[in-house]
Amino acid sequence: MAEKAPWITYRPTLKVLDCTIRDGGLINDHKFTDETVRAVYETCIAAGIDFMEIGYKNSADLFPKKDFGDWRHCDEEDMRRIVGDHDPEKTGLRLSAMADAGKSNWKEKVEPAADSVLDMIRIAFYANQVSEAAEMVHHAHEQGYEVMANLMAVSNITEAEIDTVLEAIKPTPATTMVIVDSFGHLYREQIDLLYRKYAEAMEGTGKEIGIHAHNNCQLAFANTIEAIILGSDRVDATMGGMGRGAGNCPMELLLGFLRNPKFDLRPVVDLIQNHIEPLKKDVEWGALVPYNITGQLNLHPRAAMEFRTTKEKDDLIKFYDSIMADI
Repeated sequence: MAEKAPWITYRPTLKVLDCTIRDGGLINDHKFTDETVRAVYETCIAAGIDFMEIGYKNSADLFPKKDFGDWRHCDEEDMRRIVGDHDPEKTGLRLSAMADAGKSNWKEKVEPAADSVLDMIRIAFYANQVSEAAEMVHHAHEQGYEVMANLMAVSNITEAEIDTVLEAIKPTPATTMVIVDSFGHLYREQIDLLYRKYAEAMEGTGKEIGIHAHNNCQLAFANTIEAIILGSDRVDATMGGMGRGAGNCPMELLLGFLRNPKFDLRPVVDLIQNHIEPLKKDVEWGALVPYNITGQLNLHPRAAMEFRTTKEKDDLIKFYDSIMADI
């Protein structure tokens, strides 16, 4: 884990992961065109980004291919259609996919890294799934991948549950334990407490602490900065902040803050103009008031997402009253 660093400089050890296609795909069932996925891939290379998460390794039984795009499953032939024989040594970019506990037939689908364009598998899980998550970490590591552990919805569980998860992940070969603010509910003080808790639990293991922030309360960028200042060396962002509901920490803001000369912001701006913003004609994301409300109440944004598909989507007080009536 990195030592605490002043914000006025940069750490060469800090790695940025783009999860535009993976997290952004949650708003369009991962039905991106090949052109868009290839544009994100090429932008990550041109911008000097360290990792691109190209999608999920989730079950086609739970997410039928007739209903979901290729990036919900990340079959090898589909990834190679976009990236060819990807070589991270030449491009400087490493590829990742996420496998969800309870949603991924991981024993079959996480194949040997030697046969894949992927370099890393990220294991996403809720606290009650930590036993399966630990098995998944070991399996992916044995297949030759770097592995990250993403405990989801951390704002919605007890400290005792967090401690139990950290204790279970500590002995695994995961390289990083990620703070995931799934509901976009956390404030700076909570990021501080969680970072210190995670760091203390992983002390002596060499594990990094990562941050994946959602923008329901318009704090994704601020909370990512806070984690970086505390020492986080693994940070997530998406192009244009694209992601489920309110979206994520915007890549264009993050790269500007990091001050590392290896990052080039221009390709990101070009991608946003020509590929990301046009998507708003068909899909919606951003820190709208319904997402602000669910974030403040520490609720999953699904109710807000569903409300935004109705004819009354702009009746904010109706949404507010319906949410409060259920509490």
